[in-house]
Amino acid sequence: MAAAESARPRRASSHAAGEGGVPERKAPRRAAPRHRSGTPGAAAAMRAAAEQLAELLGRFPESVSSLKPVEDGWEAQVEVVELERIPDTTSVMASYRVALDEEGELISYERTRRYSRGMIDRQT
Repeated sequence: MAAAESARPRRASSHAAGEGGVPERKAPRRAAPRHRSGTPGAAAAMRAAAEQLAELLGRFPESVSSLKPVEDGWEAQVEVVELERIPDTTSVMASYRVALDEEGELISYERTRRYSRGMIDRQT
């Protein structure tokens, strides 16, 4: 059986050459709205976690399942499709813990879990 192709467009490498052999330029990132303390707000932190993880993994996140402030920034759980399958309830998902500093910049990430999309967590 042939593998199904991803329905999502793949992100071009930042080193890929555009027409005429000129490297493509990234659009400048918008500055995150900040609270009086100078740290980004929750919505800006969620966007930053998803966007920066996507840039590193080359896959677009499905959702941010949790976000919490920590002493030196934010910590988020981001859900990503690692392997698309048909039907999509059998796709392989991964949950990543993403740490952001006080400025909203990603400082670390770690895959904490892999599971099939159709799997439901059971109460213990």
